[in-house]
Amino acid sequence: QRYSTNTTSSWPLAQPFRMLAHNGEINTLWGNRNAMLAREPALAGPPWGEAVDRLKPVIWSEGSDSASLDNALELLVRSGRDPVHALMMLVPEAHEGAVEMEPALRGFYEFHECLVEPWDGPAALAFSDGVCVGSALDRNGLRPCRYKITRDGLVVAGSESGLVDLNAAEVVESGRLGPGELLVVDTRRKAILRNAEAKREVARRRPYSRWAARGIRLLRPTATVPDAPPTPEPERIARQLAFGWSFEDLRYVLEPMGSAGQDAVWSMGDDTPIPPLARVPPGLYAYLRQRFAQVTNPAIDPLRETLVMSLRMHIGRRGSLLADRPAGLRLVRNEHPVLLAEEIAALRTGAGAQVVTLEATWSASGGGGGGPEALRTALDGLCRSAGHAVRQGARIVILSDRGADRERAPLPMLLAVGAVHQHLLENGLRTRLGLIAEAGDAWDVHHFAALIGYGAEAVHPWLALESVQAHVAEDDARVRFRAAAEAGLLKILSKMGISTLSSYCGAQIFEALGLGAEVIDRCFTGTVSTIGGIGFAEIAEDVLARHRAAHPDVAAAEPVLPDHGRVRYRRDGEDHGWSPPVVRAMQSAVAADTPQAYDAFRARVAARLPASPRDLLALRAVTPIPLDEVEPAEAIRRRFVSTAMSLGALSPEAHRTLAIGMNRMGARSNSGEGGEDPDTYAPLENGDRADNRIKQVASGRFGVTTYYLMRADELEIKIAQGSKPGEGGQLPAHKVTALIARLRHSVPGVPLISPPPHHDIYSIEDLAQLIHDLKQVNPRARVGVKLVAEAGVGRVAAGVAKAYADYVLVSGHNGGTGASPLSSIKHAGSPWELGLAETQAILIENGLRHRIEVRVDGGLRTGRDVVIAALLGAESYGFGTAALVAIGCDMARQCHLNSCPTGIATQKPELRAKFRGRPEQVVAYFTWIAEDVRRILAGLGCRSLDDAIGRVELLERVDHPEVPRAQMLDLSLLLIDPLAGREEPRRRTVQRNDRPGVESLDDEILRTLEPRLESGRPFAGVYDIGNHHLTVGARIAGRIAERHGNVGLPPGSVRLRFRGSAGQSFGAFALPGMHLELEGEANDYVGKGLTGGEIVIRPFREAAAAGSTDQHVLLGNTALYGATAGRLFAAGRAGDRFAVRNSGVIAVIEGAGAHCCEYMTAGVVVVLGPVGRNFAAGMSNG
Repeated sequence: QRYSTNTTSSWPLAQPFRMLAHNGEINTLWGNRNAMLAREPALAGPPWGEAVDRLKPVIWSEGSDSASLDNALELLVRSGRDPVHALMMLVPEAHEGAVEMEPALRGFYEFHECLVEPWDGPAALAFSDGVCVGSALDRNGLRPCRYKITRDGLVVAGSESGLVDLNAAEVVESGRLGPGELLVVDTRRKAILRNAEAKREVARRRPYSRWAARGIRLLRPTATVPDAPPTPEPERIARQLAFGWSFEDLRYVLEPMGSAGQDAVWSMGDDTPIPPLARVPPGLYAYLRQRFAQVTNPAIDPLRETLVMSLRMHIGRRGSLLADRPAGLRLVRNEHPVLLAEEIAALRTGAGAQVVTLEATWSASGGGGGGPEALRTALDGLCRSAGHAVRQGARIVILSDRGADRERAPLPMLLAVGAVHQHLLENGLRTRLGLIAEAGDAWDVHHFAALIGYGAEAVHPWLALESVQAHVAEDDARVRFRAAAEAGLLKILSKMGISTLSSYCGAQIFEALGLGAEVIDRCFTGTVSTIGGIGFAEIAEDVLARHRAAHPDVAAAEPVLPDHGRVRYRRDGEDHGWSPPVVRAMQSAVAADTPQAYDAFRARVAARLPASPRDLLALRAVTPIPLDEVEPAEAIRRRFVSTAMSLGALSPEAHRTLAIGMNRMGARSNSGEGGEDPDTYAPLENGDRADNRIKQVASGRFGVTTYYLMRADELEIKIAQGSKPGEGGQLPAHKVTALIARLRHSVPGVPLISPPPHHDIYSIEDLAQLIHDLKQVNPRARVGVKLVAEAGVGRVAAGVAKAYADYVLVSGHNGGTGASPLSSIKHAGSPWELGLAETQAILIENGLRHRIEVRVDGGLRTGRDVVIAALLGAESYGFGTAALVAIGCDMARQCHLNSCPTGIATQKPELRAKFRGRPEQVVAYFTWIAEDVRRILAGLGCRSLDDAIGRVELLERVDHPEVPRAQMLDLSLLLIDPLAGREEPRRRTVQRNDRPGVESLDDEILRTLEPRLESGRPFAGVYDIGNHHLTVGARIAGRIAERHGNVGLPPGSVRLRFRGSAGQSFGAFALPGMHLELEGEANDYVGKGLTGGEIVIRPFREAAAAGSTDQHVLLGNTALYGATAGRLFAAGRAGDRFAVRNSGVIAVIEGAGAHCCEYMTAGVVVVLGPVGRNFAAGMSNG
């Protein structure tokens, strides 16, 4: 089922467009649009001549991503290229690492990547110019495309097999498109052109390889650059002070990058204030939050699918997009966006006078036009200088802050790059030069991503390289630092589902948190800044404060870098939500279990300075009601959830304690993504339940079996996690014990990092399919989807409601974690209140609010947090870190080291023995939270939480003069009532959000099978099947698991034969004793979650291809995803990602597409035929 994720339909955006139809998402849309705008002044070429201005603007500003791609395709085709050529330019295959590629085709791609960056993202395309018609896929193959060709020349292509009822005896070819492939029918020549033939024909029309070799120079480091004398330490520290460095930046960022060659790993989330509320203002980079893919488009796995990614950039002046010739092509190809000293030296000397360096500094003195007001003037001058340099013939401009000294302060490089980039765009000059940042204030992965995202084509972090050389003993520290930075860049690209840095450059895929309109409009045009914030004056104040610390008026002792305590708590440093005094106060409250003790904890929390937008809100004074008229604490507690924390991240004892405590209250605990120990499924002697009522289904599918799913009251699909959205869960090797490995069907001592995407969720329709799968196997469970707050999360939540989820969880950026890259903890996601308010508004706007429960988590601690969440629209409330603190966590932030001193976040037996947590502590904490909620509700005149949900009018802004910049934040998103007086539901009013009118084939089968299951007699049946029959076998498996668990039935107990084209998820979750045999073909996700069943697929007996099955495709993509046991035999070929995350199945097939056996941890796969690229990537066992 295809449907619009974002709000209402629009006739001008109905597909197909003028030249194509597109199912997918262009993740790089902002960058592609900006780049096309930049090219417009240089557009020239036949057949337009003087009429070229009539083409502008090329991209319709109100169009969708699909409409914009259609605009670009039509421009190229109407300008003389055929649609195959044009699509090969706009949506190229991953050629950078394809060593086996034909030289002419490689030359084609290398020439054209100098003209246009990829339009990157999931894409199944149908295209036509009236003569040629065809289909194409994106470089990652993130949408399916199956096709059939009959004897009489009929070609049918689409996203599923079985779309058109064809006589199998007449079908001579059943195929599929792989990543980056296309299929073309030329009606003029009456020819069918397959991928290789069509591309070869285009690539050999011109000498593209020769043109590329002539016009592109590879950047090679110069061997003649003299070694600079080491900077004396006091001078280096003074520089670091001026550029905003701190002790933590050296200790927790630079040193791990320089010594281990990787981004630092940390734990327990970010509980510090957002940048405009910080005690010591951070650098400008901190005000930008990385965007990430959620549901509507998938992230990419940068660990196991690196071959589709590229950091290659071309720097210099570009010719006209419309000219199919090399005139004026003179570019420098650079494979390393983080430049070493010898590389930037080579750039300067190799290009001669065509490289211009502009000083990015400004007068720091108060007199003579200096001071805060001089910053804007300096930006103006820098922009004018860049424009002048272009007009004088410069091909590369380097913005450098090396000239900063006692008299001149550095311009924040992000501000300088953004301002110059936007200025050149506005003046039609951007394609005429390359822009490079020589930055002393860039040392973190996030810094590099922001600079490139706002227009820099490379970064030379000169001070970081000097510092890593001085602080890290290894000889190759600079190279390791660069390797860590570039691996981090790949990860940031992959979060948004972007494969190439050239598409990311200038795409501005960030949201601002605390930047005002004047800064956004000038330097970061188009970036979402929901709450506004500081302007140029405040930025100037911060730069000057750092400059004064570096260059004090009175000579002081040797300078020392400050320790601001932004990463871990320091008494005189940044405020932390879980500071030791707060932790002690809470644990005292739980131990004492008295109102006075809880009030002391609540007062300690309330005494903090505001740290988040919700802290700037107050509850309106209204007529209160007596406390005894408010619903009891027991009813409120049932709305509470202890959020997802895996067995593995937590010790078995802590995991079990949380589950027992929450179950005692009728509340819910969440298993996390590591599965559960089946030993907890039996009731305890005292009647307690020790397993989790919410079972999580995450991208690694670790521990997900049929019986696991059947034990759930709720099933939660984890799309993203607050501390590291766009990345998979991470369990270090030292925490993968024999028990954890057994539960996750893996190997002890091997780290487990889940894929960033669910490989069965590449679109909103795929999410609907997984929700359907889960509701089929366990029709009793409610199914939810976990998202992370960011700008646009409301539109995704609307799609989740349309996909028939029962609840959506909006998680805040400051949620905890057992292990996560530090840069992700600090620089991705937004406060939950912003995401929650947007979600509530969009669900109401689209008439969906009554269908779905809204849940929230991420930093909740007190009853006030719960009530504010309720007023903003949430109906249930998750606590993670707080629940751990209640059972003894002391916030040592050592979860990732397996050295937790309280035995909570460790697998070491000697540390687990120190665990002292009890379920009673869990009950005590949540009881006092519920009583706190009752007290606040009484003050608001509300008799229940239901009465408070969505009542935004009960909130008001409160001033905090002690935090001056708090007054600059715009809280209108939180204070505007989305109902605006209309009488519509503010909360869920239906018990379940199930798809209406659906009867599965399993229901039909069960009418006759159910009595046999009761009696234990074998059953056999024969059925016709179509592609509208989804998830066949799953409900049967669920019924069997209810009775027998994962043990299932004796062999031969249930034998089901089908004929036809099976819909998605055929045979999902099948158990031992189930044998499913299909004559025909199947679509995607065959054998998903297989837990012991057997699946056999063979072609139609009368099919023309029946005698040569190895040449024909029988099943789609992502078969056996997350399967743990069983067998699959297919007399034909499979699509991409066959047996991805297979953890125990034996399978035999006759060929497979790309990424076969990716991240297998157990099982046997035999492929009697060819496999595509990237075979067995990340496979650790099997």
